[in-house]
Amino acid sequence: MITERQQELLQFLESTQRRTGFMPSTREIQEHFGFASQTAAVSHLRALERKGLIRRAPGKARALVLETTPEREPLIDVPVYGHIPAGFGESVAPVTEGTLSVDARSLGVNPRAKLFGLKVRGESMIGAHILDGDHVILEIKEPRNRDIVAALIDGETTLKRFVLNRRQPFLKAENPRFPDLIPARELQVQGVLVGLIRGASSSAFA
Repeated sequence: MITERQQELLQFLESTQRRTGFMPSTREIQEHFGFASQTAAVSHLRALERKGLIRRAPGKARALVLETTPEREPLIDVPVYGHIPAGFGESVAPVTEGTLSVDARSLGVNPRAKLFGLKVRGESMIGAHILDGDHVILEIKEPRNRDIVAALIDGETTLKRFVLNRRQPFLKAENPRFPDLIPARELQVQGVLVGLIRGASSSAFA
């Protein structure tokens, strides 16, 4: 048997994963349900684990995974390539830091889609709720107007919003302290944002 509270928690886990592609942290669970501490959240999670509804995935960005059902796609591993500045552009060569396990169906992408992850540095995208230390999941595909993208602009990489103005593209920050970036020579989109992990540390990767 599953209690009413456990059912509510399971629904919250499922809805959060469906919306963001990732499981909520114990702090997010605590805040959502108004628990006095994260210990209460952990206790409920352990109860769900004992009942076989979730399982732990040691070494992953989020340690809890919903058990696979016929309706849910299996997790896929996404390579993480160093960091990307959400500030002024930087000339940085990608460095592999490990992988993130994500649910392709929850992200709304094909399991065979070309995905990669990057760690965010800087505060130019805080208006889009992308913070320093977050990890972004990106898909290699053509961007649409207003997509958030990882881009190479005049030889430097950055994370910004892709904007078309009379068919002329430029990159826009989500922080008034940062200027728009208008390419002088080239603007090459490397990936389009499809998911976000809040503040995961590099030690969490497999």
